[in-house]
Amino acid sequence: MSDYSTNPIAKASSEGLNSNSQISEVNDELTILRSLLLDIEPTKLQKLYERLENPQIQPEDISHMLPEAVILRSKQDKQLGEVMVSTVEEAIQASVKQDYNVLADALFPVIGPATRKAISTALEEMMQSMNQTLEHSLSPQSFKWRLEAKRTGKSFAEIVLLRTLVYRVEQIFLIHKNSGLLLQHLVTTQVAVQDPDLVAAMLTAIQDFVQDSFSVQKGDGIKSLRFGELTIWIEQGPQALVAAMIRGNPPQELRLVLQDAIEKIHLKLSREIKNFTGETEAFQVSRPYLETCLVVQYKSAGKKNYTYAWAFLGAIAIACSTWGFFTIREQLRWQAYLQKLNSQPGIVVINSKQAFGKYFISGMRDPLAVDPNTLIEPTNINPKVVISQWKPYLSLEPEFTTKRVEQLLNPPQTVSLKVDNNGILNATGYAPRKWILEARKLWHFIPGITKFQGNNLVEIELSQLELSKKQIEQKILFFSEGTTELIPGEVDKLPNLVRSITKYLDIAKYLGKNVQIQIIGHTNSAGTGRKNQLLSQARANKILSYLKSQGINTSQFKILSVSYSLTFQPKVTPESKKFNRRVSFKVFMTNPSK
Repeated sequence: MSDYSTNPIAKASSEGLNSNSQISEVNDELTILRSLLLDIEPTKLQKLYERLENPQIQPEDISHMLPEAVILRSKQDKQLGEVMVSTVEEAIQASVKQDYNVLADALFPVIGPATRKAISTALEEMMQSMNQTLEHSLSPQSFKWRLEAKRTGKSFAEIVLLRTLVYRVEQIFLIHKNSGLLLQHLVTTQVAVQDPDLVAAMLTAIQDFVQDSFSVQKGDGIKSLRFGELTIWIEQGPQALVAAMIRGNPPQELRLVLQDAIEKIHLKLSREIKNFTGETEAFQVSRPYLETCLVVQYKSAGKKNYTYAWAFLGAIAIACSTWGFFTIREQLRWQAYLQKLNSQPGIVVINSKQAFGKYFISGMRDPLAVDPNTLIEPTNINPKVVISQWKPYLSLEPEFTTKRVEQLLNPPQTVSLKVDNNGILNATGYAPRKWILEARKLWHFIPGITKFQGNNLVEIELSQLELSKKQIEQKILFFSEGTTELIPGEVDKLPNLVRSITKYLDIAKYLGKNVQIQIIGHTNSAGTGRKNQLLSQARANKILSYLKSQGINTSQFKILSVSYSLTFQPKVTPESKKFNRRVSFKVFMTNPSK
């Protein structure tokens, strides 16, 4: 076609033809080409171009030709429409800017009815929801539905509508899936029906259209269609499908009925459906399965009584009583909480009030007092509604003063501290000398303490000193007859003696005490007095020499020879003589002279 349309023009331009015959021939060929492209007779096309090329053509002449030209162009492709879209949009914008009333007047006949219909539908649904909810909100079954709503997470109104739906399955279709032909059709009484074969064909056509027009997976089909009050539910089977025409709002349980029916039909008539050639007599046996799908559920008309009114009034009375009960209970709990706070030492309530469902309380609290928040839980008050403001202060109550004393003085476990109502701090027990001296200085800095009473405090070092003294004086060393040699076993006593003496001397030195330890030598009555005197002194000197050899300063020791003048056992027997041959110790302690 391109050669047919362009060769004459190319030939005329290249050869430079000037004759009228040649120009006329080219124009004729172009006219034929235009008629072929636009599908118009050459004579009419020639007249059209003659009129368009005429500078004297009138606008009214173009107006007669323009509609036909638009129609002809629209038949070719969609470019004319695409080009005109932007032009129309600009024209609408210009019209709105110039006078929006023109467009508003044009749309008024459409917008009004559409708006009224939308509002009417929304109001109808809202009134239905409100009526159903109010009607069943106080019924005995409502409590069961409220539990179901809480369990499922749905609203109570949604559960009410779900459980009080009114619906009717008016028609049921069994349709062959591949051919789209009707196998069986059932209808309830008093229902006007159209041609069932036509309905089956239309449903099949709709499904085919959707599958061809949209990207859907193979085997998927339409599940539901809705037209006003009519709903069409479709359940697919491998070779056939069931379509139910339903008026109203069916529950989801109905789908289980449809699924059960199509499954039983396939189980019973699988071969007949597969070999279907147009005869439907074999599918009469499917009617019982289809009849189970013709479910009708009506809402029973309630008796006109005042049950709900009385129930509503009763509910109001119960609500008021409940509100009053909870209000009084909360007030009693709040008063109990205030009483507990006022009874606690170290807490002073200055102001308390209730506003906007919350409790406000302010006052002063000693840092050592109990936390007020721990007192809320026993009163069953919600801690979130209690707003407290406590300013710190120091309480002079004895128990808090005692706690502060213990924190500052940190007494040992052997000391007991107690503060009386006059602020006198009484300390009893045993404590190191250093702690006692510090306590006598620090008590002046403790708030609430007026006097320190520490007469009952005993220095631990003194008790230890007395214990060491007792241990030393209990030590007795026995000697052999007439010699300065210790009898067997006595040497083992010497290390313990050294430790006791060393400890005693150290403690006495720490306390600043003067100490004197006497080493007393003894003999029995055998022998002369002069000899026994020298022997007892020799025995005492031997023990002194041993202590000196162990590093003990013996300047505080004194030798005392008593011979047999101080007998251990006065009876003269071999055993008593043994106990009289000894060395004993005596300890003396004095305060240093000022």
